[in-house]
Amino acid sequence: MPLIAWSVLAYAGALIVALSAPPDARLLLGAASLVAAIICGLHARSVPSLVCAVAAGASLTAATVQSVDRQCTGRLVHAPEWQATFEHDVGVGDIARVAVTAARCAAPAMLLVAQGAAHAGERATIRGRASADPRGIVISDAALSVARDGPRLLRLRAATGRRIDRIFATDAPMARALVIADMSGISAEERDRYARSGLVHMLSVSGLHVGIVALALELLASVMRLPRTPARIGTLLLLAVYVATIGAPPPAVRAAVMLGALLLTRLAQRPTSPWAILALGAAAPLWNPRTALDLGWQLSVVGTAALIAGGALGRRTIPRKWRGLRRSLATAAIVSVVATLVTAPLVARAFGRIALLGPVTNLAADPVMGLLQPVLFLALAIPIRGVEQVCADAAHVLLQAFDRIAVVASAAPWAAPAALPTNVAACAAGIASVAVIVACMARHPLRPLLVCACALAFMLYEPLLRPMRAVPELHMIDVGQGDALALRTERGRWIVIDAGRSWVGGDAGRNTVVPYLARRGGDVALFVLSHPHADHVGGAASLFALLPPRRFLDPGYVGTTAPYRAALAAARDGKIPWQRVRPGDSLRVDDIVVTSLAPDSVWASNLSDANLASTVLVARVGGVRVLFTGDAEAAEEDWLLAHAGDALHADVLKIAHHGSATSSTPAFLRAVNPRVALVSVGAHNAYGHPSAGVMAALHDAKVSVLRTDRLGSIVLRFEAGRIEVRAGEATWTIPQRDTQHLLPDD
Repeated sequence: MPLIAWSVLAYAGALIVALSAPPDARLLLGAASLVAAIICGLHARSVPSLVCAVAAGASLTAATVQSVDRQCTGRLVHAPEWQATFEHDVGVGDIARVAVTAARCAAPAMLLVAQGAAHAGERATIRGRASADPRGIVISDAALSVARDGPRLLRLRAATGRRIDRIFATDAPMARALVIADMSGISAEERDRYARSGLVHMLSVSGLHVGIVALALELLASVMRLPRTPARIGTLLLLAVYVATIGAPPPAVRAAVMLGALLLTRLAQRPTSPWAILALGAAAPLWNPRTALDLGWQLSVVGTAALIAGGALGRRTIPRKWRGLRRSLATAAIVSVVATLVTAPLVARAFGRIALLGPVTNLAADPVMGLLQPVLFLALAIPIRGVEQVCADAAHVLLQAFDRIAVVASAAPWAAPAALPTNVAACAAGIASVAVIVACMARHPLRPLLVCACALAFMLYEPLLRPMRAVPELHMIDVGQGDALALRTERGRWIVIDAGRSWVGGDAGRNTVVPYLARRGGDVALFVLSHPHADHVGGAASLFALLPPRRFLDPGYVGTTAPYRAALAAARDGKIPWQRVRPGDSLRVDDIVVTSLAPDSVWASNLSDANLASTVLVARVGGVRVLFTGDAEAAEEDWLLAHAGDALHADVLKIAHHGSATSSTPAFLRAVNPRVALVSVGAHNAYGHPSAGVMAALHDAKVSVLRTDRLGSIVLRFEAGRIEVRAGEATWTIPQRDTQHLLPDD
C-alpha cells in the first residue's frame, strides 16, 4: 500500500477516534501517537512512523475543531437571527433539522417551527429563541420568512425529488434513497430489516450506485459506437452533474472522484495503484474534518478498501484454470466475505448487529441492484411519460425482489446477532479490520493475521479487564422531552428506568439509549417502566431487541399506545421475564437495592390517567437514597404521603412529569427533602416544562437542580454518601447538608 494511502487512511481513522473521544483521551491519543512516531523513526520504520505522526496531527485537528465548534455555538445562541437552506418542506408545527449560519459561524440546529413555511430548496431567515444543545443548537418558536431561492443545485435536487414522487408513487421513498440519497422516507423498521440482512449499505448512494451509473453510461456509449475518448470524457462530466444534482453526499463524491481519477489515468495511459486512487477519493476530511464521522463516508471508504483487498486475495488464491462464470462467482464470494468482515465493526457500531448472512445476501442482491439503478436513472433522464411509466413498472418489480431478499434473510435464525461494542472494543475491532485488509494484500499474511487474532482476543477478554468493583452511578440520559435513566452497579451492570420517546421513523432507544449504554459496557439486569406513555416507553422495544434485560418491571396499567404494545411484543419474543410492580417488593442488583412504593393495584383500578399510576421506586446505592417518580402527579403524591410517607426521604429526587406544575407539591417535596433534583426535559418544549413555580420552590429549599435541557446527559457518582456530578466536561461535588432545609408552607 503506498505511503499516501497509509497517510490518508491513518488521518481519517485517528480523526474518527479523536472526535468521538473526551478531551483527556484525545490529548492522550495525540501524545501517545507522537511518542510512537519518534520511536519508530529512530528505528528507521518509515510507514509506522508516518502513520503515528499523522495520527498525532489528527488528534490536534480534532481538538481545534471541537474548540471552534464551542465558540461558534456560543455566537449562534446569541445571534438575533439565522439563515438556513431547507432540503425538505417545513411548516407550522414541524420539527426541522437544518444547518444555520450567523456571525460567520455555522452549526446544525433543530427548529421548532411556530410561524411561516419554507419549501425544499428555499433559503429563509429564522427568528426565535435559541439554546445550546450537545448536537448543535435548538431554536424554539421559530418564525420563518423566505428571503430568496437557495442554491441552484439544491433546488434542482428538490425538483428531482418531486419528480420521483410523481413517477414512482408508493416506491418513491426507496427511489429517493437510491437516486438522490434521501432516506427520510424509509421507516426504522425497514432500516432494521436491511441491517439484519446485510444490505443496509445499498440504501444510500455510494460507490456501488455511482459505479453502476458509470458502467451504464459506458455501455450506452459502446452501443452507440461513440469514440472511446469522447465517451469517457462525457461519462466523467455526466457523473459530476449527477453527484452535484443529488447534493454531493460524501460517499458519492468519494466514488465520483475515484472513477474520475481512474478514467483520467486510462486516458493518459498511466496505470495507478488503486490504493492511491482510494486515498484521493477519501481525502475529504483533509478540508472538512467532520466528514470523517459520516457513516456513509466511512462505509464507502472501508467497503472500497475491502473490494481492493478482496480482489487481490482472489487473484492469489483462485486457481488459474478457473475461468468464466466459475471464476467470477469465486471472486465475488471472496470479495463479499472480506467486505462483510471489514465493515462489521462499523455496522455493529451504527446498527447494533452483525449480519452473518451478508456475503450471501449481497451476492443475491448485486444483480438486482445492477438492473435497478440504471432503470431509476433512465426514468429521470428521459422526461417522456411513456418511458417514465415503463421504468416505474420495471423498478417496482426489482424493488420487490430486493425487499424480498432482505425479508427472507432477516427472518433466518441468528441472521444478525446483536453486537454492541464499547469504545475500547470498537477500536480493537477497527485494528482487526485493518489487519484483515493488510493480510489480504500481503504475500506473507502471518504477521497481520496475528495482529488480527490479538485484537479479537482483546475484544473477547475486554469485559474481564474492567474493574470488578467501581463506584456506582446514576445516568440521566438526554433524550429530549422524555425520560431515560440508568443506574450502574459497582459491577458495571445496568438498571434502566424508561427508554425515552418515539417518533415517526425512529425512537430514543435505538438512537440514544442503546448506544449510550453499549459504549460504556455491561448488560442490562433490570428494565423498569414508569408508565405506558410514548415519551417513556417509546424506546423500550429497541432496547429489548438490542440489549435485552434479564427482567422487565411494569406498573401493569393497561396501555393502548403502539410503543407500549411493541415493548410487550418484544419482551414476549425475547423471552424476557415480565413482572408487575407491587408496593413493598424489593430487588437487589449487585450493590443496589430497589424498592417499589407505587402503584397499588386497588388505587390504580379506577384511574383513567396513566400518569397517576406511575411506578415510584426508591433505590439505595452508595450510601445515598434516590427516588424515581415517573410522571406521578399530585393525586399519586398524596397517596404516597398517606401510605409510604416514611419511605419518601431521598438525597436525589427525579422530579416527576418533567417538572410540570401538576406534580411536586410542597408537601411532597418537604417529605422527600432532596439534596439534588433531576429534571429530564426537552429544550424549549411545547409544554412549558419545567414549571417556574416548581423550580422556584426547589431553589428556595437550596436544592441543586440538574436539567438535561441545559446540561445534556448527566452522571451522578455515589461513594460514602458523597455525590459527584459530571455533565459535559465539567465535574463538581454536591456538599452534604449540615442542617435540614424544609420547604415553606403553602
